[in-house]
Amino acid sequence: MVKVGILARMEAKPGKEDDVAAFLEGALPLVQEEPGTVTWYAIRISPSEFGIFDTFEDDAGRQAHLSGKVAEALMANASELFVGGPDIGQVEVLASK
Repeated sequence: MVKVGILARMEAKPGKEDDVAAFLEGALPLVQEEPGTVTWYAIRISPSEFGIFDTFEDDAGRQAHLSGKVAEALMANASELFVGGPDIGQVEVLASK
């Protein structure tokens, strides 16, 4: 049962929207290697705003993800792809199906 999650939002720099979409799509194999990540969604909120929502059974899984390869790649590419840094929030999952 998932109990915690991460909601990250990011705004692509003008002209970098396709690069951000490709980056997020390309991150899927890295996330699939994380045993503690139960669900992971890369989403497009508007033409230039993107997000990641993922869930975990416990905080240990969440912390492993936050120090994993996707987070590392996200931060390494942030200045090139995003207006400002990603807004990464840790959330509590109240209900899920």
